[in-house]
Amino acid sequence: MKKSIINTLIATAFIASLSLASTGAMAGRDFFQEQLIQNMQVTKQKLEKAKTSQGAEQQKLLGEHMRMLHDNMNACREMKPKAGMTEKERDEWYAEHQKIMDDLMSQMMEEHKVKMASAPCETGKK
Repeated sequence: MKKSIINTLIATAFIASLSLASTGAMAGRDFFQEQLIQNMQVTKQKLEKAKTSQGAEQQKLLGEHMRMLHDNMNACREMKPKAGMTEKERDEWYAEHQKIMDDLMSQMMEEHKVKMASAPCETGKK
């Protein structure tokens, strides 16, 4: 019986250490950043859908994508690190914020490529 209790305690300690390790890996993110990252995943899915569409459907999806990007950008602008963070926590927060902004910019560039690829070529016209 004692051996099973010890095994249970060891397993519990192992699971607890794993959860602490995973929390430490995301120390730079706060609740609002997590929400924004989830929103950006939805936005990215919308862009992927637009890439496989054509014509009016593609234009509709690109318009929705642009509105979602605009909302995400506004949310990103309003984010501030919480008061009382240590210098390390604040640096991690800003690093995560920069990753989010880079992803926003990448999605904007990708959307631009999709729009340019679907636009008719008008060479020779002035």
